[in-house]
Amino acid sequence: MTGYLEKARSACEIDRRKFVQGSLAATAALAATSALSGCSPKVEPAKETASQPSERNLVEGEWLSAPCWHNCGGRCFNKVLVKDGVIVRQKTDDVHEDTWEYLQQRGCLRGRSQQQQVFSAQRIKYPMKRKNWEPNGGGKRELRGVDEWERISWDEALDLVASEIKRMYADFGPRSVYMNSYGTGPLGGILNLMGGHISSQATDSFGSWYAGPLMLGTTYHTYEPDLCSTNDRFDVLNAETVVLYGCNPVWASPGNPSYVFMNAKKGGTQFVYVGPSYNVSAQLLDARWIRVRPGTDTAFLLAVAYTMLTEDSESNPLIDWDFLNRCTVGFDSDHMPADAKVDENFRSYVLGEYDGIPKTPEWAHEMCGTPVEDIQWYAREMSCQKKVMILHSYAAARCNGAEDLPQLYLTVGAMGGHMGKSGHACGSAYQYEAGNSGSYLVSWGATSLQAMDSMMNPIDDLLPSAQINRAIVEGRYYYSGNIVGPKMATKPGEWREIDVRLIVNHGANFFQSRVDVNKAVEAYRKVETVITASYDFNPSAQYSDIVLPATTAWEVKCSLVDTVMATASMCHGREMLYFPNQVCEPLFEAKTDYELSLLLAEKLGLPKEKLFAGTPAQMFLVAIKGATVVGEDGVTPEPLVTIDDEGLAYYKERFGDATCEHQKGRITIKEFAERGGYQVERKQGDNYGFIAYEAFRNDPENNPRESASGKLEIYCQAKADSYNMVGYMDEEYKPYPTYHKPVDGYEASFSDWGSKAKGEYPFQMFTPHYLRRAHTVFENLPWVREAFVNPVFINASDAAEKGISDGDTVLVYNQYGKVLRNATVLESIMPGCIALPHGGWPKIDPKTGIDHGGNENVLTGSVESPQPMLGSYNTVLVNYEKWTEEALKPDSETDPCNMPALD
Repeated sequence: MTGYLEKARSACEIDRRKFVQGSLAATAALAATSALSGCSPKVEPAKETASQPSERNLVEGEWLSAPCWHNCGGRCFNKVLVKDGVIVRQKTDDVHEDTWEYLQQRGCLRGRSQQQQVFSAQRIKYPMKRKNWEPNGGGKRELRGVDEWERISWDEALDLVASEIKRMYADFGPRSVYMNSYGTGPLGGILNLMGGHISSQATDSFGSWYAGPLMLGTTYHTYEPDLCSTNDRFDVLNAETVVLYGCNPVWASPGNPSYVFMNAKKGGTQFVYVGPSYNVSAQLLDARWIRVRPGTDTAFLLAVAYTMLTEDSESNPLIDWDFLNRCTVGFDSDHMPADAKVDENFRSYVLGEYDGIPKTPEWAHEMCGTPVEDIQWYAREMSCQKKVMILHSYAAARCNGAEDLPQLYLTVGAMGGHMGKSGHACGSAYQYEAGNSGSYLVSWGATSLQAMDSMMNPIDDLLPSAQINRAIVEGRYYYSGNIVGPKMATKPGEWREIDVRLIVNHGANFFQSRVDVNKAVEAYRKVETVITASYDFNPSAQYSDIVLPATTAWEVKCSLVDTVMATASMCHGREMLYFPNQVCEPLFEAKTDYELSLLLAEKLGLPKEKLFAGTPAQMFLVAIKGATVVGEDGVTPEPLVTIDDEGLAYYKERFGDATCEHQKGRITIKEFAERGGYQVERKQGDNYGFIAYEAFRNDPENNPRESASGKLEIYCQAKADSYNMVGYMDEEYKPYPTYHKPVDGYEASFSDWGSKAKGEYPFQMFTPHYLRRAHTVFENLPWVREAFVNPVFINASDAAEKGISDGDTVLVYNQYGKVLRNATVLESIMPGCIALPHGGWPKIDPKTGIDHGGNENVLTGSVESPQPMLGSYNTVLVNYEKWTEEALKPDSETDPCNMPALD
C-alpha cells in the first residue's frame, strides 16, 4: 500500500500536506499499521518542502466508468480519472449533450463521494481476530462490539474460519449455522456445499407489496413486486394529476426521476403528495399535501373508496364501471371469482353491510388524521374523467397492519380506471424506474459466477425478519416457509427449535438494518463465533470475531459477476446499461469474493467446479455477449456487442482470458468499456413507449394476468387462504382488503382509546430513506456526513410543548432502546409524528445503553404481524425529551466507528 501512496503523490503532483487534506486524505489515514483508524494513532501530515510542487494535475490520465454498485435509488453514471493507477478525481455523465430525448445519467452526491468509500479510513486492511475470542466456543463473548483487535495473516484467518466451519457441521449440524445475508454469493455457496445453513427472509424495502403480487394480478418484474407497473417518462407528461404516495425521489431515487417530474410540472401537471410529512420532493413539485399518519393508509383509502361509491353518478361519474366489470373480480356481488369461498365483496364491506361501520371520511379521520375535506377532494380527484397517475413508494407498506394495502391501492386505482391508458397509471415509482417504467430497452445477458450446485441450500429454515434476533436468543421461531415473492404460503406454519452457534455475514449489514438492534447485540453475544467478510468496518463487522477484508467493486476486474452484490450491479435504468471497469488495484490485503472463496474452499476440501461455473473473466464475457438492445420496432431484441478477434484481444488484456463465438452487434467491446455503457436515445413518436397493462385492458380475455381468475383480484381467495394458512396469529384475513389495527400504531399510542388518554409512548416514528446513505452504505463518508446532518425531525408545535428548539439535542426512547439526535423542528411533519432517517450506524454507549449514532432500529422491536416476514419499520411508538447533559456533536466531527479499547 505504501507504493500506492507514493504513486498517488506522483500522479497528482501534490505535496503531502495538501495530499492528506485533499480527496485522498482517507487513503493516507489508512497508512497506519493497525487495521482501523479508530484503533490506531492518526497519520500526521508531513511538512511541506520547497522542492515539492503545489498544484495537482487534474487533466491527464484515463477516464474510466465506475457506476455505483449499491442498492440505492439511482444506478447512476460515474467516471473516475486514473493516472498511473491512481484515482485523481471524479465526474458524471458527459458522453452526449443533455436533452429531454437523450437524458444524461447524472450521479448524485453519494456516487460522487465514492472515492471516500473506496479509500475510507474505515476500510478493513488486513484479516483480523478479536483479542478475547477463542476457537472451539471459548473466549469472552460479552466483549463483542467493544473488544480490541489483532492483525493476523490470511493463512491464519482461513485456518480459523475453516476450522470453525468444520467444527460446526461436524458437532452440531447445518442448522447451527446462520447466514446473515441473502445467502447468495460464494460464501453462501460454500455453506450450501457443506450441508446448508439457516437463512432469513423479509419483505425488506417492499413491505407488504412483496406478499404474493401475482395472486392479485399485479406485476413481479426482475424479482421485485409492482415494478414495470406504470408508464414510460414520455407518457408522464400526459397526466393531468400525478400522486406521489409516500414517494420522496429527491432523497430515495436521485438522478433523473425528479427531473422527469419537474418536466411534467412545467407542462401543467398537478402533483399531490400523500404521507405524514411534506417532504423535499413535495416541496420541489409544489404538491398538494394529503396528511396521513403512519400505518393508517388502509383507513384513508377505504374512505376514498367510500366517497367514490357514494358520490358516483351518471351526471358526474367517478368510477370506471366498464374497467371494473371487464378487468377485475370481487368488487361487487355480480362479479365474483369462481373460487370464492365467502359470499362477501368489497363494495358491501366499504358500505358497512357486514360490520355495521360504513368506511366514511369521518370514520377514517379518527385513525389517519386526514381532514375530511381532503379525503373527499382526493376521492374526487381519482375520477375516471381525469388522467391520473397514482405512483407509490413502499414506505406505507413497511408497517404491520398494512397487509391489505397493496390490494386496496390497486382497488382504488381500478375504480378510477387508471390503468392501461395514456396519462393513467397505478403502480410503483421505485429507484431507477421511478417516472420511467417499462421493460428494459437494453439488458445484460444472463450469467452467474456461482455453479448451480452451490446455489441450492438443502436446509429450509427461514427466520422471519422480525424474529431473527429473538429466535437466536430464545432458540425457537415460527416457521412459515418462503412467503415472500410472487406466490404465497402453501402449507401451515409451525414452531421450530434452533440452536445457532455460528453467524456468517457477507454482502449485507443486517445487524443494524433489520429490526431490534439491541436484541441483535444480545444474539451476536450469545453465539460461539461470528465471521464477517466486508470492505469496511460496519456494525456487522464490529460485532464479529474474525473479519476478512474484501475489495470494493472499483478494485475488481469483473465486478459485474465477482461480487456478492452482482445482482444489484446488473440492475439499471430502462434506457441505460452501465459498464463497470476496474479503476484501481486491490487495497492493502483485500481479496475479491472469488479469491476469498477459492482459498476457503481449498481449506475445506470443496471442489472448485461445484462452487463456480467458470472464472470471473469467462462469466463476465457471457454477460457481454448476451447483452441485447431492442430494435427500432420496439419489440425485437438484437445483440448489443460485436464479438471478434480484435475485441477478444482487448478483453483478454483488460479483464482476463476468455473466449466465445463471434457475433455482430452495435458497438465493440472496447467502445462499450471506454464509453462506459450504452444508452438508447429516445425520440418523440418512437416505438419505445410503454403503457402498463395496456394489452390487458384492451383485451383481458386474451391477455390474462397471472392470478387465478386471470384478472385483477379485488376479491382474492388465494391471498386470504395464504395469510390464514400461516396460522401465526388469530386475526382472520378476508379475501378483499379490510382495515387492520397496527401493532404499535396510532391507536396503540393511547392508554385508553375511548377517552384518548395518551400512553407512555405517544409519538409515532417513521424512518425515511435519506440522501446521505443507501441503506447503511456511505454512512462513513466525511463529505455526506457534513452535507446531511441526520437529525430527528419533529413537529414544531410538539417541540414547543417540550421546550425544544431547532438544533437542541433530543433523547428519543421506548421499551426497545434510546437514541440521541439533534433536532430539526418543522411545520411540515404531522403533529404526533417524528422521523428518524434510516441507516445510521449505531454507536451504543456500553455504560448507558444510549445510541449516539442515530440508528432507527435501536427503537424498533421484534414486533410481528400475521405476515411474519413483514418488517414494522414505520409503525414505531416512542417518546422524546430535551437532553440536558452534554450536547451531541455533529456527525461530521465524530468517528462513525465505535471501537473503544479495553480499559
